[in-house]
Amino acid sequence: MKILDEINCPNDIKKLSLKDLNNLAKEIREEIINVVSKNGGHLSSNLGVVELTIAIHYVFNTPYDKIIWDVGHQSYTHKILTCRKNLFKTLRQFNGISGFPKICESKYDSFGTGHSSTAISSALGFAVARDLNIERYNIVAVVGDGSMTNGLTFEGLQNAGHLKKNMLIILNDNEMFISQKVGAIVGYFAKLLTFGMARKVEEKIIRMINRVNKFKLLSFGKIIKRIKVIFFPGMLFEEMGFAYIGPIQGHDIKNMITILNNLKNMKGPILLHVVTKKGKGYYQAEINPTKFHSVENFDIKTGNILTKKNITYTKIFSDTLIKLAKIDKKIVAITAAMPEGTGLDKFYNFYPNRYFDVGIAEGHAITFAASLAAGGMKPICAIYSTFMQRAIDNIIHDVALQNLPVIFALDRSGFVGEDGATHHGVFDFSYLKYIPNLIIMSPADGNELCYMIKMAFDLNKPCVIRYPKGQIINIYDNIKDFNIGEANVLKDGKDICFLSIGKHVYTCLKAAELLEKKGITSCVVNMRFLKPLDINIVYKILKNIKNFITVEENVLIGGFGEYIKSFLNNSGAIVECIGLPDKFIEHGNLDILSKIYNLTEESIAKKAFEMINK
Repeated sequence: MKILDEINCPNDIKKLSLKDLNNLAKEIREEIINVVSKNGGHLSSNLGVVELTIAIHYVFNTPYDKIIWDVGHQSYTHKILTCRKNLFKTLRQFNGISGFPKICESKYDSFGTGHSSTAISSALGFAVARDLNIERYNIVAVVGDGSMTNGLTFEGLQNAGHLKKNMLIILNDNEMFISQKVGAIVGYFAKLLTFGMARKVEEKIIRMINRVNKFKLLSFGKIIKRIKVIFFPGMLFEEMGFAYIGPIQGHDIKNMITILNNLKNMKGPILLHVVTKKGKGYYQAEINPTKFHSVENFDIKTGNILTKKNITYTKIFSDTLIKLAKIDKKIVAITAAMPEGTGLDKFYNFYPNRYFDVGIAEGHAITFAASLAAGGMKPICAIYSTFMQRAIDNIIHDVALQNLPVIFALDRSGFVGEDGATHHGVFDFSYLKYIPNLIIMSPADGNELCYMIKMAFDLNKPCVIRYPKGQIINIYDNIKDFNIGEANVLKDGKDICFLSIGKHVYTCLKAAELLEKKGITSCVVNMRFLKPLDINIVYKILKNIKNFITVEENVLIGGFGEYIKSFLNNSGAIVECIGLPDKFIEHGNLDILSKIYNLTEESIAKKAFEMINK
């Protein structure tokens, strides 16, 4: 019988011997690899924190003590150990458990996360609440090294150091962010690994300085600080008010348990620096952790991805940008720690001097791009829609207000599938539509995406190009030139008109084919632009058709359909809007979500049929 079979809650592991704990780590790795190979998910980062997670749950009393995960996709071992072992096979599946911590999923998930760099701020909030409520629980925040490129992390650090609340921050340094190392801070962490005796050296130097100071010959205050900055790894955090311990080996359960027990009752904010290996225990992930960071189903023996690769919007974006950059030397590309996900890793291979990975720092990426534009370059920021939410003020204040020609390539707009609510890009139409000076467009297929990228560089204005995750189904064989804000009638009809933007233009065409079998003819319009909106073409159609259906993969509130409807008030038009309700959308397969939220050709055709009969 496996040890894991006997583990149902964190208290169960407290009874195990050290040997059993190490065997449990192996079994948990096997379970994670087996499930992720079938369901897809974040593999490398989870394999790296198995021992660390076991040690935390062994020492601390959860859920009374609070564990907060900064990198939410490192929580798989945590989920297995906290009463969800039997549900783990449903990971990231519709109606299954999430790939991220969720307060509503388990009492052991103290705070939800999907975007990085929130753990220190939330840990401090718990610490203040605990003290105000006169409680005594411990707070542990596990923070990834990639989060050290994000400003929110440092905002939390400086405030926590100032308030001096009892809390433990564990910095999980796996020597690698999602992709390559970025930012000056990473070189700093790399140096830490060469200073295993640093604290002993520090103690000797301080004793020497103190002996000299007894004679009051010199004031060494500034010298001490400079020496510590050069030689002592904890200086950065100590200057912010933290007691620094480390670095320590993150795969040594015995040592970590000893250290965590020692730190458990220490006062004030503490930072424990733990070094782990991404992909630990699975050779394929160890040698290629980037490939297995976020992976689809794969063959365990070979590591080969089993899902058939299709041509995606991301690939078209990447290929087009590389071709344009060959012609125009002023084109520069920016990503916020997602080069592979956005396709900019290929751009880097061709133009390394015009490629910038700024780390998990979306706000900085936008302001950086704005000044690049002001300096005469042509910047394009490729950032997931959900992560762009973090930089709304930078878009407004630094780009749109100054009318600077920055292009925003919003990848993963609409449903993203199994990553769920924190990653669905379903708010961008709504949060961008109200910003002056922005041109917002969304291609119906790959050929249109190519044209829009070229158009955006020629316009010399702030532009947003919104496109989804997944494969492309081309509508156009060739794209005829079109102007800013110009829609395209793809199909004429007399009974009902479909107005759509983005990938669901194709869905509307298929719905029109279904309606034709019932003797209903449909007009289908590819609107292309949210701003400026081609309302004139809608007014023209209104002369012959009164029934309209808008279709979008965005929340209805503030979205495309609502915008159309505002123009058609008191026009005699009957407008129905198909989009997403006022709720956070659950995780699940794209086809399942499309069916649930009536974004399939069948559900759209049914809506049209009911509308006409009414």
